[in-house]
Amino acid sequence: MKIGFLINPIAGMGGSVGLKGTDGLVEEARMRGAKPIALERAKKCMDALNADHFILTCSGEMGEDALLKQNYEVVYSFDGTSTREDTKNACKLFLDNKVELLLFCGGDGTARNVYSVIGKEIPILGIPAGVKMHSAVFAITPKSAAKLVEHFVTVKSELRDAEVMDTDEDAYRRNELQMKVFGYARTPYEPVLVQQGKSLFQSVSEEQAKDEIARFASEFMIHDELYILGAGTTIHKIAELFGLGEEKTLLGVDAVKEGVLVGKDMNERDLMRLLEHEKKAKIMVSPIGAQGFVFGRGSQQISAKVIEAVGVANVIVLATPHKLSETPVLMVDTGSDELDEKLSGHMSVVCGYRMAQKKEVRKG
Repeated sequence: MKIGFLINPIAGMGGSVGLKGTDGLVEEARMRGAKPIALERAKKCMDALNADHFILTCSGEMGEDALLKQNYEVVYSFDGTSTREDTKNACKLFLDNKVELLLFCGGDGTARNVYSVIGKEIPILGIPAGVKMHSAVFAITPKSAAKLVEHFVTVKSELRDAEVMDTDEDAYRRNELQMKVFGYARTPYEPVLVQQGKSLFQSVSEEQAKDEIARFASEFMIHDELYILGAGTTIHKIAELFGLGEEKTLLGVDAVKEGVLVGKDMNERDLMRLLEHEKKAKIMVSPIGAQGFVFGRGSQQISAKVIEAVGVANVIVLATPHKLSETPVLMVDTGSDELDEKLSGHMSVVCGYRMAQKKEVRKG
């Protein structure tokens, strides 16, 4: 099969350093110590991909550098730092060369740029590497992307219409979640290999469930321990109960100890520095919408390094019954296979006042 392949080299760089995206902030991300992750995630996919496919790609870190064993041809070259125009121009050449599938590595912004050129002309599939990955065109993990490609080639797996979504990053940094569906792309589909689009659940019963979860959390939170609080409305309810609703970031990662906010909108480096001085710490997170990701989407500041420092046994997952009913399994994609293995199995999820539900956790 002839496959078009491209990488957004800067995708995901803003995650661990708390920038909530890299649109217009690449240099700021680098100044904060961010390291490129997209190339390594692309390599994981390509290493697992059958070498029989013919790949049309871009020069250097936009594609060629990830191809170690594949038969490929560079059809697009770029100079300096790649831009969205490079992505779009490469996609036009892929269409001209009649590729049968376009495989890209990046986040929602990359998906949007790809879709703006490709539309529904050919199927597209995303290797997840961005900070924001709410679109349903992404495989669960890089290795899942490789499996999806093979299924598509060998058994002609089903194609579906999948949402291409993006978030306003400026609003996101202001603690506002403004999402928009830009269209529906054709993508290979296997239920256990492709992530669902992000869902925003909101109802009276949902709010009541969040209140009950927060009330229970306030009872079991130990006063002399540090609590790292992830993003989302369920976790925000806990902060509200401590009178920290105005201070807690809705879409960022914060830290609380003895009812006091000791860290706000923290990145990986901030968290590691804080943990150096704390003997006991726990992480409290809620899965993302219908995607079911506990780690690896949204709150990437809580990195593998942070989780290892706190300890897997000190991870507390909270979710409303409705969210759990919409989430068949929980997923983890920390970037560390060893840590994902430790987190896999079954986990008790706090889902109400003195209530918990056992939920399967799978590594991506």
